[in-house]
Amino acid sequence: MRETPKSVSPKSPSMIKQALTVNRKPFPWLKAFCAGLAAALPVIIGLLFGNLEYGLIAGMGGFTYLYVFNIPYAQRAKKLFFVILGMTLASALGTLAAPYPLAVAILIGLIGAASIFIFGALKIKGPSAIFFVLVFAMTTGKPVDPELVWLRAGLVFLGGALSWVVAMIGWFFDPHGPETGVVKNVYSELAAFLDTVGTEKYNEARQKVMSDLKEAEETLAVGYVPWKNTDIFNRLVILNVHANSIFLYVLENFSKTNVKLPHALGEFLREMARSLDQKNNNEHVSKISHLPETMDESVLQLFKKITDADAIMNEPASKINQENRIYKPSTRTIFMGAFDKNSIVFISAVRFGIVTMFAAMIAYQFEFTRPFWVPLSCVAVMSGFTIVATYHRAIQRAFGTILGILIASLILMTHPTGFIIALFILLLTFITELFIVKNYGLAALFFTPNALLMAESTSHGSFTFSYFATARLIDIFTGTIIGLIGVFFAGRRSASSRLPHLITKTIRSQAQLLLILFSDQGNSYNAIKSQEIMKMRTNLNNLKTLYDTAAGEIPINKKALEYYWPVIFSIEHLGYLLENCSKSEYRPILSHNKLSQLLYVCETMANAANRKLSPSIKDVPEIDGYPSIQIEIITLQKSLQIDDRGPF
Repeated sequence: MRETPKSVSPKSPSMIKQALTVNRKPFPWLKAFCAGLAAALPVIIGLLFGNLEYGLIAGMGGFTYLYVFNIPYAQRAKKLFFVILGMTLASALGTLAAPYPLAVAILIGLIGAASIFIFGALKIKGPSAIFFVLVFAMTTGKPVDPELVWLRAGLVFLGGALSWVVAMIGWFFDPHGPETGVVKNVYSELAAFLDTVGTEKYNEARQKVMSDLKEAEETLAVGYVPWKNTDIFNRLVILNVHANSIFLYVLENFSKTNVKLPHALGEFLREMARSLDQKNNNEHVSKISHLPETMDESVLQLFKKITDADAIMNEPASKINQENRIYKPSTRTIFMGAFDKNSIVFISAVRFGIVTMFAAMIAYQFEFTRPFWVPLSCVAVMSGFTIVATYHRAIQRAFGTILGILIASLILMTHPTGFIIALFILLLTFITELFIVKNYGLAALFFTPNALLMAESTSHGSFTFSYFATARLIDIFTGTIIGLIGVFFAGRRSASSRLPHLITKTIRSQAQLLLILFSDQGNSYNAIKSQEIMKMRTNLNNLKTLYDTAAGEIPINKKALEYYWPVIFSIEHLGYLLENCSKSEYRPILSHNKLSQLLYVCETMANAANRKLSPSIKDVPEIDGYPSIQIEIITLQKSLQIDDRGPF
C-alpha cells in the first residue's frame, strides 16, 4: 500500500481558512528585539547627527538582520556580508535608475530574479528577494539625484554593517550553538527512530532521521573553518558521523524485523541529546538500565555502538583519535546544477523576474502615485514557494495590508518627528518579526505601516488621510493581482509535468555512481569528490524541490502525487545509502556481470519512468557488505509499478 504524502490531504480545509491559520511556533523574542534594534539604531544615530533622512536611508540597511537564521556563525557572517553588498548595490542602482522608468522596471525584475535564483540554488533560508527589491524600490522613490549615489549606498552599507554586528554578538556567548542544536536534534530523532523499529511508523521515522542527518552534515560543513577548528566542533562532527553509523546499522539489521528494540536504548540516546546542551559536559550519561539479561547479537552490537557515542561525547578531545573529513560541493557546482531548463529554481526565477518587470511597467505607464509599491506588492505575493502558498500570501496580504495602511495613515497623520519615528520603527519591526512565524498576514499588519513610515516620513507631500490610504491600497492591490495572475498562468502544472524527466535523470545519475563505487577506479580515486556524486546530489535536490512545488499546484493532481511520493522517497533513500558508501575506503569490486545487471536494472527503471510505464521486475545482484542498497533498488522497482487505475 502506498504512503500518502502529507502535502496531499484528502480533506483539506478551505484556502481562506488555511491562509488565516495561526501556527503554534514559539515567539522568537530575542530575534524580534534584535531586528527592531537593527532597524531603529541607524535612525537614532542619524538623529543624533541631526539628519533624519540619512538615518532612514541607513535604516534600509538594517533590513539585513531579517536574513538572520539559526545557522553557524561562520556561515552567518559570510551570508550577511553578501546581503549587505546586495542591499548596497540595490540602493546604488535605484539612485542611478530613478530618472528612467524603463530602466527601473528592467532592473527591479533582474534584482528579483537574481535573488530568487541565488537563494533557491543555495537553499538559503530567509525572505529571499523581497528586501533587495524593497531597498531598490524605496531608493527610486527618493528625490531624483544620481549624484547622491555614493552617499546613499554608503549609508545603506553602514546600516547593514551595524546589523551584522548585532547578528554576530551571540558568537561571544555560544560560538557553536547552531551546530550543537542540529546534532542534538539528530540524536533525539535517532532515539525516536529506534522506538519505531518493528512498528508501522518505521518508514516515517526513517525518513525524518535521514533528513536530519543530511541537514546536520550540511550545517557542520558550512560551519567548518579550517584555520580555527575547535575541540567542540570536532566532537560534534564525530558525534554526527557516529549517529550516521548507528542509523545505517539499524537499517542493515532491523529493517525487516517485527520485534521492537529495548526502550532503554532510545532513552539513553535521548539523555545524550539532552546532555549536549550542558555548557560544561564533564559527566557521563547515566548507564543504560532495564536492558534484557540476554540479547540477540545484533542488539548487543547496537548497544556497543551507542555506548561508543557516549564515550565520544565524554572523552577528552586529545583521546578521540578520528580524522574529520568535511565535504561540501563548490558554489560553482551548485549554481551550474540549478542553471538548467528543468530546474524549478531557474524556472521560478525567470517567471519571477518577468512578472515583476511587467508590474513595474504597468505602474509607470499608468502613473501611479508611488509606482514602486506595485512591483513590491507583486514580489511579496510571489515569494510563496508554491502556487497555493502564493494564494495564501495574497489572502494574508489583503487582510494585513488593509489594516496596516489604516495604521500607517493614522501614524502619519500625527506628523511624527525625530525619536518618535525611531520608536515606531523599533516597535513595528519587533512586532513584525514576532508574528512572522505565526502568520504572514499578522506580520503584514505591522510590516506595511513600517515600510510606509520609512518611505513617507521625509516626503514633502501633504496627503489627506483618505487620499493617502486610497492611493496605497490601489498600488498594493494592483501589484497583488498582477502577481497572482502571473503565477497562475506561468506556473500552473509546470512542476508536475517535469517530474518524470527528472526522476529519469536522477536514477541514471545513481546508476553512474553505482558503477564507479563498485568498480576498480584506482587507488587515488576519491568517490566522495567525484563528478558522479555531485551530479546525483544536484538531481536529488532538484527532484525534492520539484515535488514540493508540484504539491502546491492548482489544480493539484493528487493521484499522481500519491504515486510519486514512495518513488521519490526510495530514490532519496538510495541516494543517502550511495553517498555513505562513497565515504568508505573498503568497497567490494563487483564482477562485470553483476555491474552489467545493476546498470540494466537502473536503465530499465529510468526508461519506464520517462515513458510513464511500469518497469519489468529484474533480479538485483547482491552487494557484499551493502545489503541495504540491493533492498532499496528492489523497493524502487516496486514503487515504480503503476496499478490499473494509473496516476496519469
